[in-house]
Amino acid sequence: MTQFEQNLEKYAELIVKVGVNVQQGQEVVVNSTLESAPLARLVAAKAYEAGASNVHVEWTDEMLSRLKYEKASDEVFTSYPAWEVAKRDAFLDKRAAFISIVSSNPDLLKGIDPQRIGNFQKASGQALTKYRQFIQSDKVSWTVVAASSKAWAEKVFPNASAEQAVEQLWAAIFDSVRLHHEDPVQAWEAHNNNLHAKVDILNENHFHKLHYTAPGTDLMIELPEKHLWVGASSTNEQKVNFMANMPTEEVFTVPYRDGVDGYVSSTKPLSYGGNLIDNFKLTFEKGRIVKVEAEQGQSILEQLVNTDEGARYLGEVALVPHQSPISESNILFYNTLFDENASNHLAIGSGYAFNVEGGKEMSQDELRAAGVNTSITHVDFMIGSAEMNIDGILKDGTSVPIFRNGNWAI
Repeated sequence: MTQFEQNLEKYAELIVKVGVNVQQGQEVVVNSTLESAPLARLVAAKAYEAGASNVHVEWTDEMLSRLKYEKASDEVFTSYPAWEVAKRDAFLDKRAAFISIVSSNPDLLKGIDPQRIGNFQKASGQALTKYRQFIQSDKVSWTVVAASSKAWAEKVFPNASAEQAVEQLWAAIFDSVRLHHEDPVQAWEAHNNNLHAKVDILNENHFHKLHYTAPGTDLMIELPEKHLWVGASSTNEQKVNFMANMPTEEVFTVPYRDGVDGYVSSTKPLSYGGNLIDNFKLTFEKGRIVKVEAEQGQSILEQLVNTDEGARYLGEVALVPHQSPISESNILFYNTLFDENASNHLAIGSGYAFNVEGGKEMSQDELRAAGVNTSITHVDFMIGSAEMNIDGILKDGTSVPIFRNGNWAI
């Protein structure tokens, strides 16, 4: 067995044990591209070894996805197959664990009519409401991980040969998930504890607002009265711990839906709908996005914020220090899983139920009353830099430094 094969097997074991923490008799759903088949097969094997009763692998092919957007009728993108929804719902009812292996080409749908992309995002978002609610309420275990692919690797490492680029991206992925530690599982436990320490400090302070300042950014974000900061591991409905993102460097909460004012500028490209949106700025009034500007991907960004009314509001505020492993790698991944963990970020769209006290048991109406935004979309975008300062504002107006020059001040 080569060193790479050994690393890939260790990675699969980490995904199963730390990512979704597969339990005896549990069903597992793996979403993967065909190019990521070697990892998907190893994940399936490790899941069975951990006690999974059955592992279902859902395959996608990027060439077919592109072909569909080029050739299919317009009507195809305005609906979502009912049988696909029923299948997903059946897995949810069984409390299956969900593993998504991402390796997409950031430019996959470049040149495709933005209306087609927007229509499909809206149709799928509406159809998969139950799935989104289960994920955002931690009813089931789920994780998002990555695999290197030729098109993605060539985007990240344009000066390397295709083979070298793929190898370099794999190396970066392995580094980001602490695979080279003597005991990666133990390394994740220590990392989890470090993030929870920051969570505890933020929850103890219970800030009323956050004030962001940086070049191109002056933003005030109010937080719900019963907001909760969380980070790293989560706990599902059966009290089983899991790690929703691997890698992860963030702690996050939910903003008060109508309490965002000012403007914010992106600091990294956003890969969305097979396109890149870059150098963009959003302006808010009473929570609502009232103006969008982008040097690249303006029409795609407009489609995103017009997905539904909730897509005009924020659903997440996340803190990530500039001095973090992914940021210090100086690699622009063109992939939100990595780039959001190298930068402070926000999310357009729905908020997570577990970010307010008692939220996991609340109805959608109750969450809305608590100040949590609802939407059929949730898209993170990066705003952090070494020049960003963040102040926490207490109810009495006292200002407490949280970030200075892009890093923790608490």
